[in-house]
Amino acid sequence: MGSEGTIVRKPRFLCLHGFRTSGEIMKIQLHKWPQSVLDRLDLVFLDAPFPCQGKSDVEGIFDPPYYEWFQFNKEFNEYTNFEKCLEYLEDRMIELGPFDGLIGFSQGAILSGGLPGLQAKGIALQKVPKIKFIIIIGGAMFKSTKVAKDAYSSTMDIPSLHFLGETDFLKPYGTELIDSFKNPVVVHHPKGHTVPRLDEKSLEKVTAFIDTLEHLLMEDEVKIGEDLIM
Repeated sequence: MGSEGTIVRKPRFLCLHGFRTSGEIMKIQLHKWPQSVLDRLDLVFLDAPFPCQGKSDVEGIFDPPYYEWFQFNKEFNEYTNFEKCLEYLEDRMIELGPFDGLIGFSQGAILSGGLPGLQAKGIALQKVPKIKFIIIIGGAMFKSTKVAKDAYSSTMDIPSLHFLGETDFLKPYGTELIDSFKNPVVVHHPKGHTVPRLDEKSLEKVTAFIDTLEHLLMEDEVKIGEDLIM
């Protein structure tokens, strides 16, 4: 409920899992978060379009099947099936949406962090509503020069929440990604490349971020209502 008894719609997120994992695995990972947080979000978990083409790092921890969003070379700067991945995402967003934002972990976070810029440039997600919010967990910037020049051509002015792990091998690249966003909210945690549990301090930041999203959605609903009356 809002401050004046208004019913607030839950922010609706499409969740993009890590490399060679799955939507079901990401659901398990996010359930480390308190129910008080999860109850305020409408989460849809999607499997990536391609069955994994090699060994998964989560084998023996989480059950298969495993999927990947696109493939890349050893330097991470050349991609295969990237355009097919974008088409697949748009199709699923049309089918399952509309969505307010994206939550991504690892490869899903790299995608989530670049999609708002690609959408703004007219390169991706042109048949779906604008991405309003993003949550990045263990993310990084695209290393493909071709993709990066469009994804980060201007500062993204949308609410963004970024989780940085102290021992995450992607931390330096996740820090670079943060610079692409205006007024990012950053949660530091002591773990590595993982979806972290929320301690008291990080829970406060996450709760305040969701408060902001609810307020923005409420403003949108009021504006739509006023436009219909006029």
